[in-house]
Amino acid sequence: MTDNHLGDFLRARRARLRPQDVDMASYGTRRVTGLRREEVAVLAGVNADYYARLEQGRERNPSPQVLDALTRALRLDEDTRAHLYRLAGATPGDHLAAHTSARVSPELRQLMDGYPNTPAFVLDRTLDILATNALADALFAPFDPPDNLARMTFLDPAGRHFYTDWDRAAEAAVANLRHATGFDPNAPRLRELVRTLTEHSTLFARQWNSHTVRGKTQDAKHLHHPDVGPLTLTYQAFDVRDAPGQQLVIYHAEPGGPSAQALDLLGSLHATRSRREARRRKGAAGGPGAGGRA
Repeated sequence: MTDNHLGDFLRARRARLRPQDVDMASYGTRRVTGLRREEVAVLAGVNADYYARLEQGRERNPSPQVLDALTRALRLDEDTRAHLYRLAGATPGDHLAAHTSARVSPELRQLMDGYPNTPAFVLDRTLDILATNALADALFAPFDPPDNLARMTFLDPAGRHFYTDWDRAAEAAVANLRHATGFDPNAPRLRELVRTLTEHSTLFARQWNSHTVRGKTQDAKHLHHPDVGPLTLTYQAFDVRDAPGQQLVIYHAEPGGPSAQALDLLGSLHATRSRREARRRKGAAGGPGAGGRA
């Protein structure tokens, strides 16, 4: 990761657009992918030299007016526009929410445990799983360990089987991590995670360099669990007000449908295994003569 985050972002977004995408005539031999710097400057109504300085990192604090013009020129959606503003240090108050606590409050854990029939878990911006309820434990049991959604998707062998539409899951994971860079591009945990994923996954590296940005959506999750088969789940994500950067995610199956029945079965299997494991640990702690049968 370089320290010219704004310039890297602008270059990547410029490379995604062709002249015909922005109703602009193409002229001359094109030696670059996508639009030229001068073409973006024309579309945004800014000086070409000024725009070049933005990409080169020699100018890092464009005004909100310039950022709005670049948003229109580069055809950015709402999530990507917000990311551009954060990279330029122009979003009020975001510095207060840059760092995410890894501590999940007892009250939130109690709330999650109050959903016994649906998986619930807490994520931070880097997609680290901070807390889970029992059914989320059962859902993510194929992963070793179930620690980070991006790592689980790209580096855990179970990911290719668990996510039925793996390409979509991978794209979403990368886009969410890019979204996180807008809050604190130099966060040690984010840098460590990106470095690990880049070193061990060429697919991640390729998608990371595309600079696609997206927050969480409400798209359905199509999963395949080795114990209960296919699952189609919708979900809701809620910001945790007293812990900026944390999100409570709740998966939901259509009531009475096959996925709801599969979740019920998964919960029963997990509870049975948990009781069996608890008895085994209790017996091991008691040792010989601790009251067990001969």
